[in-house]
Amino acid sequence: MNRPQRLCATVLLASLIATNAGAVDPWEATPSTLTERQLPSLVQYYEALHADPELSRLEAHTAADLARELRAAGFDVTEHLGQYTVPGQQGYGVVGILHNGRGPTVLIRADMDALPVEEQTGLSYASHKHMAGSTGGDFPVMHACGHDVHVTSMVGVARVLAALRDQWHGTLMLVGQPAEETIDGASALIRGGLYDRFPTPDYALALHSTSTIPAGTVGVVSGYALATSTSVDVTVRGVGGHGSRPEDARDPVVLAAGIVMQLQTIVSREISPFDPSVLTVGSIHGGTKRNIIPDEVKLELTLRTYTESTRAHMIQAVARIARAAALGADMPEDRLPIVHVIETEQAPALFNDPKLVARIRPALEATLGTAQVRDYPRIMGSEDFGNLGLNGKVPVTLFWLGVSDPAKAVEAERTHEPLPNIHSSHYAPAATATLRTGVIAMSTAALALLGR
Repeated sequence: MNRPQRLCATVLLASLIATNAGAVDPWEATPSTLTERQLPSLVQYYEALHADPELSRLEAHTAADLARELRAAGFDVTEHLGQYTVPGQQGYGVVGILHNGRGPTVLIRADMDALPVEEQTGLSYASHKHMAGSTGGDFPVMHACGHDVHVTSMVGVARVLAALRDQWHGTLMLVGQPAEETIDGASALIRGGLYDRFPTPDYALALHSTSTIPAGTVGVVSGYALATSTSVDVTVRGVGGHGSRPEDARDPVVLAAGIVMQLQTIVSREISPFDPSVLTVGSIHGGTKRNIIPDEVKLELTLRTYTESTRAHMIQAVARIARAAALGADMPEDRLPIVHVIETEQAPALFNDPKLVARIRPALEATLGTAQVRDYPRIMGSEDFGNLGLNGKVPVTLFWLGVSDPAKAVEAERTHEPLPNIHSSHYAPAATATLRTGVIAMSTAALALLGR
């Protein structure tokens, strides 16, 4: 189904849901009943979105489609929100507002961007798309992180809560966020005036897909849920020369290799084992030919922890180790390593507000069933939803949405072979069951905060 067809189908269904909900006692309408009515259309929307993903900061069509759906559900919609640090970079944030009397403001976020991954799922609606990134190049593109699930769930939530206006009061604020994968989309929204042009919410909610639990279930964690993420570049400089005369050069390849190994001691020997931390050197680039000693080698790192003090220690330790290794290699002062912390590629630790979790979880258990709401462990992955919490001023909670086919999940548990998880080219949510649970769960969580 192409985008125009999908839009036609979903707009018509949104109208149908509103009509049907108005024909029955509004207190008999529930997130579950309204979700079932629109589920076939949501699956169509999801499949079309999955087949047409867009990279970070380039979510033009995805954002426009979401904006149309929110307007069709009765929301006041603002498009093109966001301000990046790169001059001239277009913002594709979408904000839908539905005022419904006096009461709290609840923000629900759905991230929209896809990844430069070549899809290998074999699905009939698999992505075969390539596109240029925001800085050039040509990349295969895939929704390998489930953001298509997030966006489609938001469409369903918008329709359900618009149809259930007699059951809640306050302001609903739905935010389509770009550029989560580059962890600068939430900050771009704030710089672009999210909380200046719209109300600062009393609560902020999000969901994220995962194959570690089966479709039909959600995972909940109170307190720390996700780690900080800090991107660091280390340029290891040397003095180039001919490979046959290393004594005339200062080899940055050998120096970089030593630095990489020494960096591993930061977590293992400088940080308490009770303070979870991860340092990953994910990229090494240097040299052009086997018999040339290059002038420099570039390392790309990510640092992850839960506390700001440990994050600061890790950054300082990276700089200290790089400098000490270079001095030990008799590198001239003007050729010492350059350590650059990329300020635009940082995400805070995500702390799920315990009081907010305590309000939402009983509602999820009552709607989905106690067995379908699981405790979920905190993980060292990162994402930028926490930035919308304004350093703890806004209580936030992200819960996990299972996407795996239940039968496959049971088999995976039996064989101890994990199913493809996010960022895998084989990541393939069980669409119908996943979307049903995502819409019902998020609608239920919102009603727990807005309900009369």
